[in-house]
Amino acid sequence: MEIRPHGSSAPGTSLVAGPPPPRRTRRLLRRLLVTVLAGSAAAGGVLMLLPPEPADHRAAPPAAGPRAQSPALTAAAVTSGVPAALPDLSALIGRQEAAVRARPRDARAWAVLGAAYVQRGRSASDAADFPKADRALRTSLEAAGTRPAERAAALGGLASLANARRDFPAAKRYGEQALKLTPKRWSAYPPLIDAYTGLGDYKAARDALDKLLGLRTAAADRPAVMARASAVYRDRGWREDSVAQLTDAAAAARTPAEQAAYLTGVGRLAWERGDREDALRHFEAALRLAPGHRAALSGRGRALAALGRTDEAVAAYRAALARQPDPRDALELGELYESLGRYEDAEESYDLLRERVRLSAAGGVDEELLIGRFEADHADARDAVERLREEWRRQPGIEVADALGWALHRAGEDTEALTYASVATDKAKGGGVLSAPYAFHRGMIERELGLDGPARRHLEEALRINPYFSPTGAGAAREALRELGEIPDEPPPDDMS
Repeated sequence: MEIRPHGSSAPGTSLVAGPPPPRRTRRLLRRLLVTVLAGSAAAGGVLMLLPPEPADHRAAPPAAGPRAQSPALTAAAVTSGVPAALPDLSALIGRQEAAVRARPRDARAWAVLGAAYVQRGRSASDAADFPKADRALRTSLEAAGTRPAERAAALGGLASLANARRDFPAAKRYGEQALKLTPKRWSAYPPLIDAYTGLGDYKAARDALDKLLGLRTAAADRPAVMARASAVYRDRGWREDSVAQLTDAAAAARTPAEQAAYLTGVGRLAWERGDREDALRHFEAALRLAPGHRAALSGRGRALAALGRTDEAVAAYRAALARQPDPRDALELGELYESLGRYEDAEESYDLLRERVRLSAAGGVDEELLIGRFEADHADARDAVERLREEWRRQPGIEVADALGWALHRAGEDTEALTYASVATDKAKGGGVLSAPYAFHRGMIERELGLDGPARRHLEEALRINPYFSPTGAGAAREALRELGEIPDEPPPDDMS
């Protein structure tokens, strides 16, 4: 894959602040969620870079339809990192572009515009918005002067942008600067937690979460705080706590877009523990609220494939790629096609992946982890090793450790591979996340090294965590266990073996 490496010289307790909600309130939140699931289921120069004004000199009208949320609510959401609907984001961007034309030294208007670009780029899997976000946020920072709140808003936006680009060192730098200026502003913490996690500094991520939970937050902001806590708890392997917090966040969310995002997260957690039916139920509930939600569409495809409903799974993935073509979805669909023997279709998906990675790289996104994963299994394992070694030196998170270990295995360097696979699966060294793919990778590496006992243990662990974790990997794990003389007690349906 001819993509230049990123960074080369060429272009159980309550987690809301204050006392926990009364049990009656928590029961009500859960009841509301069950109802949803079951029933409805440098200003002058920068200004030249903005699109031209409409002919009537007014911002373009919103296209969100009857369920569009208020402009003020959308603006508050994007500056706090709370999910918003794509039509609302586009409408907000139109209004903010008009605002900065009228008031080119308005630091807050620039910050809101930059944050909206970041969120739209992430939601639509379109990195073309990221350079626009960068210009808007840097203009905001310049216009803010020495005013702490306005500087913090711009720096927080830059931290979120860096996270979206997978530039975790920059996200940490901007996030820490923002937090120093406004240590009691709750929305300064999530980008910093993401940055610490991407850098593999799980202790710092947990400490930042503890400080976030110690703040007094408004009731409207608590779902977002719960969602952030859920993510950290998931990384620590605290599944029940993670699910409980995200379920409550979904029930208390203020908008359909926010609720759909949290329901999708609950579905993802169900998928990770191998509960196909529960995962599908949550993904479909999210889609009833937000029919075009990409992550819910691809999650639905994943769950349907695990249930053996492969035609529906392919349709779900293709719908996700038609709306917002994320290269990760293209990789998953390609591997599903391979498991079905549809190799020409798989290659088409991989061609789409390559094209989307090029576009992401043009928008400043570090896609080395994704490229490395693809190269290791489908192209040049040694190229994957080279890329992932550099990624590990720059930002040594658990995802990179797992990918590098697997790439080394695929390149025939199993002794070194085990070092990185151990980091990815060792709770004392990493985040403690319960991951079937990580356990599978370690087991296969140990099997190649003749470490039959540890290999058997980790392959069994992978299938115990999620028997359906991959359309190709789950079958490979079972075959390896058969060769080791161990057959799992509960094999999946024949079409998944």
